[in-house]
Amino acid sequence: MSGLFNVLKAEGLTTLKLRYDFRTDVFRFMAAKEWDEGVDFSQYNKKFNVGSLLTDENVYLNTPQVLAMFEKHGLAEYLEKLKGLVRQGKHFGIDMLYNDKFNIRFICGIHSPKRGVNNKSHATMAGATRRKSHDIPEIDAIIDALNLSRAMAFKNIAADIPFGGCKTTVQIDSPDITNMELMGFLAYACDTTRCLTGPDMAFPKEMVKVMTDNFTMQYCGGPGSALGDTAIPTAYGTYLALKQAVKFQTGSESLDGMSAAVQGMGAVGYATAQYLAREKTKLYIADIDQTRLDRFKEEHPNHDVTIVAPDEILKVEADICCPSAMGGIWGEEEINAAKFKYIIGAANNQLRATSQDEEIRLAKLLAGRGILYQVDWWHNCAGVLAAAMEYTYGYAKNNDDLVKRVEEVVPVQTWKNLTRAKDQGITPTESAYLSCNELIYGDVTSRFWAK
Repeated sequence: MSGLFNVLKAEGLTTLKLRYDFRTDVFRFMAAKEWDEGVDFSQYNKKFNVGSLLTDENVYLNTPQVLAMFEKHGLAEYLEKLKGLVRQGKHFGIDMLYNDKFNIRFICGIHSPKRGVNNKSHATMAGATRRKSHDIPEIDAIIDALNLSRAMAFKNIAADIPFGGCKTTVQIDSPDITNMELMGFLAYACDTTRCLTGPDMAFPKEMVKVMTDNFTMQYCGGPGSALGDTAIPTAYGTYLALKQAVKFQTGSESLDGMSAAVQGMGAVGYATAQYLAREKTKLYIADIDQTRLDRFKEEHPNHDVTIVAPDEILKVEADICCPSAMGGIWGEEEINAAKFKYIIGAANNQLRATSQDEEIRLAKLLAGRGILYQVDWWHNCAGVLAAAMEYTYGYAKNNDDLVKRVEEVVPVQTWKNLTRAKDQGITPTESAYLSCNELIYGDVTSRFWAK
């Protein structure tokens, strides 16, 4: 038996939940059968809702029973590895839902619901949903959900929104958004986690309208929604943060005469490059999709733009690096070889780390090389800010309201963070965590507060 979902399938179960209390180091588990295989999820929130009982054969297993079940299937060691990851990141837990009909493996990493408690809405957490291939190991999808959920808990504080942090990864074949049964299940799964979400990597943005028209208001940020694609505000906030970082070092926020490498030309990276092209900035761009690169060059015929191979973009000698694709790109080897002065980009979890301590160790390596780096969640928060504004106010707010709010939050927060880091003799990453730890971990004193 190679994974947790395979055990659920073998045992005829639909649900697995893990909860962890970092104060006491206590883990608890629940596994269940919560719906029949024949449930038609196209009828979600029509003939039944998230509180409905969907089977006459409900099964609920307690912690000792769950542990015995995984030991029976030879996965006791695997479960211990998972517990180690949760413990390391001080995560609240994981929700896993399995739909056998569509082979959907839904993994919601929950870092902290604390900020969302009593926020007068169904959602207590906010974090996007990204698709993963069935080809990747299950543990990699779980690790991605955990890492991203931890960043979201802090990002939501940086965005000044009243939601805890989570992130969902879904191992699923390329989804047909016209399949209402499939979409209905994803809506149901989202609602069970009480998560405000939107489509992230490999999920089409158009599914937001399908969700809001047919199933749930928990999805935000797509074409035709109140505030549109969250990629644009994310890129704009990152661009404003970069200008503050340059101003902090040089006294001027102008990027004229500087060079910048943009890694990834998806929705966020493309918009970031467009903002950079507003100034006299030499651009190096890279993406696995050549058509995006060609389109950008065609749209900017008078700008200095060089296309670089994806595996060479981090080796470019430029003033600025804007990571805008997958995370985990900066380990010791890459940091030691980097030729940048600034690393400020919109990608999530840019450092190859699974814990706060490891992030800070790598941030110190960057600082030691004279590279100004600020942990990404402190400045790439405008997308979730937009989603929260749409979720709370709907069409009562417009793009002008959003732009104003991004300008009020992101550059101001960045300047304060860089200043505080300099005053205290620590890295901007340590400073950002210092601002948030008490809000997330409550009466637990972190090693930074103890200084």
